[in-house]
Amino acid sequence: MTDRPDHPRDPYRQAPPPHPGPPAGEPTLRMPRIDPASAAPPYPPLPARPAPQPAKPKPARGWRRGLHTATFGLVNLGPSRQERRQAAMEAMVAAPLRGHYKIGVLGKGGVGKTTVAASVGCVLAELRRGDRVVAVDADTAFGRLGSRIDPRADGSYWELAKNKNLQSFAEVLTRMGSNSAGLFVLAGENGARRGILDPAIYREATMRLDRHFTISIVDCGSTMDAPVTQEAMRDMDALIVVSSPWPDGASAAAQTMEWLAAHGKTGLMQRTVIVLNDSDGHSDKRTRGVLADQFRSRRQAVVEVPFDPGLRPGGVINSTSEMSAATRFAFVEVAAVLWQFLSTIPPRGPHVR
Repeated sequence: MTDRPDHPRDPYRQAPPPHPGPPAGEPTLRMPRIDPASAAPPYPPLPARPAPQPAKPKPARGWRRGLHTATFGLVNLGPSRQERRQAAMEAMVAAPLRGHYKIGVLGKGGVGKTTVAASVGCVLAELRRGDRVVAVDADTAFGRLGSRIDPRADGSYWELAKNKNLQSFAEVLTRMGSNSAGLFVLAGENGARRGILDPAIYREATMRLDRHFTISIVDCGSTMDAPVTQEAMRDMDALIVVSSPWPDGASAAAQTMEWLAAHGKTGLMQRTVIVLNDSDGHSDKRTRGVLADQFRSRRQAVVEVPFDPGLRPGGVINSTSEMSAATRFAFVEVAAVLWQFLSTIPPRGPHVR
């Protein structure tokens, strides 16, 4: 046996001859050069990476939330149909809307007119943080709107109307009150200090408010013939007519609608929502349903507000968190209906940009 040479190749071995080309006369196969960047994908094609799925919303209340909590989040059925509807209505109310708008609240005494005005005002103030919302007491028959929103409010129509030094927003606030929802209030006068509110004073004071607030909720008197109510109706953009869930209350609400039609306010009548308010918890479901159907047959928007002990007469309405879920849902629906009305009219006022 001979030893292998240290060099891996035989130094005396010749390199193989080059590969001969094709014989003369035969075609030459020419392969095009392929750019790697434009190369076709491999076959079969690789499956596309699925897009990440957004997290499923969690249920906020009810048995769905209980199941989600009990299973430590393993079972998530998502929000109920009612929760999804409420979220859609809240998004509608929070949508941008330019201009200044005034919403009147009408209804005979004892139907919860002031409660509805304060509650809807709280919903708007909470959902529209970019706007300033004010509730105005225009009920000359000893209105109680101020005490329902801020018992400390010591406002004065007369000072707001006559004091020319009240120019800035901070100066105007010294004559107003507010609650934790962000709803401001101009309280009414009981007549003991200044006398009965008249249309001229009302007009001057609300013109001052229009410079600083984009949404006004005006709690009007219980009679359509009151001079201040007629003055307030001159520039209303939408209305809430509050009725009890009984035939006598619905009859009064129907008379209000007839008054609007008789006085050439058919456009405003079409932008009116009827609120069947169960203020004492004694309503009959069947009767309430019949009354709601009668208003709807006349193409009127109707919202039924259930009884809520948290909205007791004379109590302070500080925020919507103090309401029951069903009551807050109803007032959000009222606000959504109003916002549908307001989106159909051109913007006006000092806040139009």
